[in-house]
Amino acid sequence: MECVFGLVGKEFALVVADTSAVHSILVHKSNEDKIMILDSHKLMGASGEAGDRAQFTEYVQKNVALYQFRNGIPLTTKATANYTRGELATALRKNPYQVNVILAGYDQETGPSLYYIDYIATFHKVDKAAFGYGSYFALSMMDRHYRPDMTVEEAVDLVDQCLAEIRSRLVVAPPNFVIKIVDKDGAREYAWRQTVKDAPVPAV
Repeated sequence: MECVFGLVGKEFALVVADTSAVHSILVHKSNEDKIMILDSHKLMGASGEAGDRAQFTEYVQKNVALYQFRNGIPLTTKATANYTRGELATALRKNPYQVNVILAGYDQETGPSLYYIDYIATFHKVDKAAFGYGSYFALSMMDRHYRPDMTVEEAVDLVDQCLAEIRSRLVVAPPNFVIKIVDKDGAREYAWRQTVKDAPVPAV
């Protein structure tokens, strides 16, 4: 019952993801971070099979770092999105990744941007996007309340409205979510929204 969504506001982009690691009817943990910080100004929120998600996001992160190391300049958000889409399209014809991606970034020249890339390599630049069962409710709330000139506080308030709707409407709603933001000051964790905490592991 994964849920990843994001939006672009005034001079920032924001990505939200649930933090449940689930297999079949079992919840293995409730603090799995599904938003990878690719570099200083890029975030990648991903949903899908746990192994594919972890492998693919790390693969993109390392190749973005390799490009910067070799060339001395970072990839733009658009270039990173195109690279990510290309890798999914190549894998689609061999051994597909079951991964859906929301890529957010901030570039000095163009400002914030958000890209929707799904597991069959569909690619769009968007103002708002969502994946997973929670997307039915998050997209509805964002369609009604989203504005492109939102401040960070207004965007986080909208995120909280989306989470309240997901938790009240979805029959198996994830309990915890993480919010990350990227703007001119860089990519960083903004806040967690937790209703369940993992039990501490007892000392042996």
